[in-house]
Amino acid sequence: MFNLTELENDALIEIFNIGVGQAASSMSAIVKEAVRMSVPSISFIPRTEAARLLGQADGVAERICGVSQRYRGAFDTEAILMFPEDKSLEIVRLMVGEAVPLKELTEMEQEAMCEIGNIMLNSCVGTLANIFQRELQGSLPQYHIGTSDEILTATGSQFNSVVLMLHIDFLLEKHQIHGYVAFVLDISALHDLKDQINLYIARAMGKV
Repeated sequence: MFNLTELENDALIEIFNIGVGQAASSMSAIVKEAVRMSVPSISFIPRTEAARLLGQADGVAERICGVSQRYRGAFDTEAILMFPEDKSLEIVRLMVGEAVPLKELTEMEQEAMCEIGNIMLNSCVGTLANIFQRELQGSLPQYHIGTSDEILTATGSQFNSVVLMLHIDFLLEKHQIHGYVAFVLDISALHDLKDQINLYIARAMGKV
């Protein structure tokens, strides 16, 4: 399995924490409430294991709400933001306020989740692009709902892909929501990512 050194891992967590910090600021403005986000851990796991990790609640396949975008440039990846389905309406409710009836809330869920996904994914990927000093161009966000395996399959990820899993703590004053951002990468993209991390570390240490 693909692994990073401790230094590379710490550098990548630092980069992603900058990205989710920017996403938190954007989300705070939308929900009019302080939002704190952090990336406590990252891991590289096979696609099939990622589906199992995301998709089980008490041994039952859990339905997940996901938003995906494809990025090309410094490395190619499919980025997917995922929350448990029962949390997605809670997040949308925070965006639009308590006064909106449930029926209307459900109708606007897809559009609202795509907006949240766009903010979160572009904050993470935009930070990578800025720090790596390379371009990463993204597609329009796509909305998915289903089991984790269905969502990972719908985004085109292959069974032999590796998934970079970011566990994100999404904390609001009255809510605590745990989400994931998954970056699906093939072997070539994994090595491109590792090269970019090491260039960043070299620059930070004044070696470039």
